[in-house]
Amino acid sequence: MAQGKQTPRQKMINLMYLVFIAMMALNIDAEIIRSYYDSTKALNETRTLTERKNEKIFEKTLELKAQQVPDTYATPWEQYKVLKAKINALVESAEKIKTKLKTESEFSDKVDVSENFAALNNNEATTHYFFADGDENSPSKGALELKSKIDEVRNYIVATFGKNNQLNDLIERANKSLIAEYPKGKSPNEKTWFQNKFYHQPLIAAISNLEIIQNDARNVQSDALALLLQEKVDASIKFSSYEPIVAGPVDIQAGKQAEVKVMLGTYSNSNKISITGVNKVENGKGTISISGNGIGEHKLNGTITLTDASGKPQSFPWTHTYNVIAGPREVKLEKGLLLSPDKMNVLYRGLENPVSGSILGADNSKLSLSAPGAVVKGNGPGKWNIIPSTGNTVKLTLSGTDPYGKTVSQVFEYRIKNVPAPQGQMRGQTVLNIPATSIPNQMVQAAIPDFDFPVSFTVNQFMVKVPGRAALLIKGNSLEEAAGLVKNVRAGDVVYVFDIKATATGLGNQTLKNISPVVINVQ
Repeated sequence: MAQGKQTPRQKMINLMYLVFIAMMALNIDAEIIRSYYDSTKALNETRTLTERKNEKIFEKTLELKAQQVPDTYATPWEQYKVLKAKINALVESAEKIKTKLKTESEFSDKVDVSENFAALNNNEATTHYFFADGDENSPSKGALELKSKIDEVRNYIVATFGKNNQLNDLIERANKSLIAEYPKGKSPNEKTWFQNKFYHQPLIAAISNLEIIQNDARNVQSDALALLLQEKVDASIKFSSYEPIVAGPVDIQAGKQAEVKVMLGTYSNSNKISITGVNKVENGKGTISISGNGIGEHKLNGTITLTDASGKPQSFPWTHTYNVIAGPREVKLEKGLLLSPDKMNVLYRGLENPVSGSILGADNSKLSLSAPGAVVKGNGPGKWNIIPSTGNTVKLTLSGTDPYGKTVSQVFEYRIKNVPAPQGQMRGQTVLNIPATSIPNQMVQAAIPDFDFPVSFTVNQFMVKVPGRAALLIKGNSLEEAAGLVKNVRAGDVVYVFDIKATATGLGNQTLKNISPVVINVQ
């Protein structure tokens, strides 16, 4: 195609063929890189799932077993914690290498893979990191550090678990997958492990190989957990029966919180399981009868013993505490009677102050309450409304019959306070910062802040004072009539709303105290 004398048209056609072939090659490379990238992401997601499974299921189970059966599982738990620390160090080291290679190759996680083709196809960062001066026969310091961490995990597994026949599968997997050097004569092409994995390899291949190392390490960790968790019981013991277990208090004190635990229990009627501290054992379940004799706390205890495959018994102590409480006629009196104000530790003059009274173990509907100098209104069993009038204190006398049929009474003394003075307000505030043009739009209100009684006010009139002008009386609760008065006020002036008159609802026949003024700072 390129021989002999060619016309310009023929040369153009040849050039187009070359461009076309080059574009096809680029497209193939791009698809390969995309496939590599997707596979690497899938490996990362798989590793994340394995890590969660290890931590949330197997690891917590082994830790719990170490606490419950330390003779059997305490040593495996300690061995596993050392293994986990070494695997974490390996995984974190590989992750740091990936990050460094991406940075040096100018790879960005924030853009689509199509915009990272040049970075993913770059082999300079990988070769430079793993080989000193780019010499394929000279592994770098970073490469040797990675190898050291891989060897450290594998060697610990072999040294720690090599004599345990039940862990042979773990040893085999570690020797096969956690390597950074081929066994003698096992290289597929006479090259070293590092040469095959990283020499002149593009970034995407290096990341994928490092991800495989991390996955292999986490899978070995998962295998170790699963094998260390093997039940040390005889295979003939079949836990095939299940029953819901609900543990919680039968009685709970008013105002207190309690916890109820719900779980699924499994049991077996095998003769290799025995239970002590109970009256009888039937179908693998022990039962014990308890009585209500002896008021106070009582404790039960015993042991569940399970014989494992080696003939060694495992003991699981159990305890249960319960209380025998008195019936209603036996309840101890707390000074005989109880009385409490429903809202505060004082009673407000002229208002209906709700109070509640009781005698422990007695019928509250038969209680009576008297209060000299105050009005007492019944409001249901053990409840009254007290309306104090004059004086600074009021004595309430609560009377009734205790659980033993004896008539008892007790005097409770409370302070009497006047209703707090109401405040003048606008928008719920006593001091406002608003422009002059907004003043005519305001409504004057009155309220008693933080007052627990249903008291409301209707403003009937008030005075308005601006600098340099006489005060203006306004009927109602709107400042609309003050528009002319405030139109010339300037920023920095202060407008006062005072001498507020209002009608109160909920204060009975009390005389309303002076309502505090409202201050408007003109902006």
